[in-house]
Amino acid sequence: MALEIERKFLLPEFPQQLVQEGKLSIHSRQRIEQTYLAMDGPQELRVRKLEDLGSGELHYTHTFKNGLGISREEIEYEISQGLYEQMIRAVRAVPLIKERITGEWNGITVEIDIYDQLKLSVVEVEFHSLEEAESFAPPDWFGLDISEEKKYSNKTVWKELQNPAH
Repeated sequence: MALEIERKFLLPEFPQQLVQEGKLSIHSRQRIEQTYLAMDGPQELRVRKLEDLGSGELHYTHTFKNGLGISREEIEYEISQGLYEQMIRAVRAVPLIKERITGEWNGITVEIDIYDQLKLSVVEVEFHSLEEAESFAPPDWFGLDISEEKKYSNKTVWKELQNPAH
């Protein structure tokens, strides 16, 4: 099982200045619709519809994650549109929708997620080892480290969307 090691930061504002200066190069933009099928403690099952905003190409994935914090087990694979749609119909849930901007800053791949349904933008960096993640010194534009903050996890945010009374 693959290990996902990442740190996540609250992004106070989109770093347009860095893009203009050529310090942050944008590689891709995706629209992601994410729905959770099941959650039990540290385990989660989710499906995603991913649309490449450059080409319009669509992909569908099914993901299993296990663990909490910055290091978690992850298995992800592509599924058909038909299978995705069957699972979405079965759970009848509101998907979490976000735009993911993948770029490179200072030789590091960064993923910026801008959420549609709430005022939230985050930047994530994935690492090859826990040591690398722990020794990473984020730049000021990254904002507050929320890697261990459950209230900012996608599954927590998704759960809140299911209850419109909030």
